[in-house]
Amino acid sequence: QVQLVESGGGLVQAGGSLGLSCAASGRSLSSYTMAWFRQAPGKEREFVAAIRWNIGSPWYGDSMKGRGTISEDIAKNTVYLRMFRLKPEDTAVYYCAAIKSQDGIVTMSEEYDYWGQGTQVTVSS
Repeated sequence: QVQLVESGGGLVQAGGSLGLSCAASGRSLSSYTMAWFRQAPGKEREFVAAIRWNIGSPWYGDSMKGRGTISEDIAKNTVYLRMFRLKPEDTAVYYCAAIKSQDGIVTMSEEYDYWGQGTQVTVSS
């Protein structure tokens, strides 16, 4: 089992930046890929970014490409998402997720094994 706890959400003005953290516990993440998803009201859960634990190779969804950075701190068992130039349409609940690493990066939320409780990000115009 992997337990994931997100933090760092909040209210930010359009054009601003915000950082999210996801603290993992429970088992070694050495064979896992960690990802961020988001879900806005009335919309499907959307892939934001992913990184292979202890390997790197970040991958971004179209919504955050060029405006976000996913990173990891192996010692702290924590994954981060730093978002820049935020827009009102970035408003959503952001979730951290984990999956056993595959040959490619998995962007379908249904495939992920473990989820955090989510953290709200609200971008005001």
